Amino acid sequence: MTYLVGSENPSESAGIRFRKLLDASGILQLPGAHNGQAALQAKDAGFEALYLSGAAMTASMGLPDLGIITINEVTFFIRQIVRASGLPILVDGDTGYGETLNVMNMVRAFEEAGAGAVHLEDQLLPKKCGHLNDKKLASMDEMVMKVDAARRAARDIVIVARTDAVASEGMDGAVARAKRYVAAGADAIFPEALTTADMFHEFARRMPGVRLLANMTEFGRTPFFTAEEFENMGYRMIIWPVSSLRVANRAQADLYATLKRDGSTQAMVPRMQTREELYRTLRYHEYEALDRSIVETVLPALGR
Repeated sequence: MTYLVGSENPSESAGIRFRKLLDASGILQLPGAHNGQAALQAKDAGFEALYLSGAAMTASMGLPDLGIITINEVTFFIRQIVRASGLPILVDGDTGYGETLNVMNMVRAFEEAGAGAVHLEDQLLPKKCGHLNDKKLASMDEMVMKVDAARRAARDIVIVARTDAVASEGMDGAVARAKRYVAAGADAIFPEALTTADMFHEFARRMPGVRLLANMTEFGRTPFFTAEEFENMGYRMIIWPVSSLRVANRAQADLYATLKRDGSTQAMVPRMQTREELYRTLRYHEYEALDRSIVETVLPALGR
């Protein structure tokens, strides 16, 4: 499939397709994909939907995750992932890029770019990763206004409300906020930075009938749980937000260290994606087949 052929593009909107996956049995697994290549690799591994992390986007741009990325920069990432994979994606909307009208503009821009879902968080700028210290929270009423604005702006896109309140307001505060966000129109709730299985269980118990998202990020406050374990705790979605970028970045660092040391990349070749693997992932020959003027590429026998 390539996005260039109109008949091969999905007839249903990304929001409708994401909602159907969310309503299906089993937990919806959303691996992070920080660019189009990662999206294709995740699709080939069998995933049906993806997550686009603000931290992964900013890190890939060489910037910290402090809310300094713009809506237009995010839509560039959305479009490349949607065009490459055709999969519905949940996109990190940070704090909504401002207040009521800004939130509505974000939702419209993301949906028009092809996003199937967006999550909005109750932090204040400059926002921080949910697993870091001293996060500043918006008031409950301010966040309720943002969720309501997102719902009014949405056509089919799924609205997920994230709360970072557990660290500063405790479980009672986080649950109280989540209930208000659902009443304001959130389709699902994302309780960030829960630190024990008991906390995940308690939050789910106190939010009956509400779709919940779990964040399984590495190097954070949440211990490792599997998708099945989160499902058994009562969660409907799980994200691994920055995993693809972390693996890719570590490999790139090893490459540059080897190149500086040896003056050659030869020692890294066994760890490289071959040219054949790259072209297969990109559906290279499918694109060639669309233009009869292009002679089908024959890969060199060596140096793939």
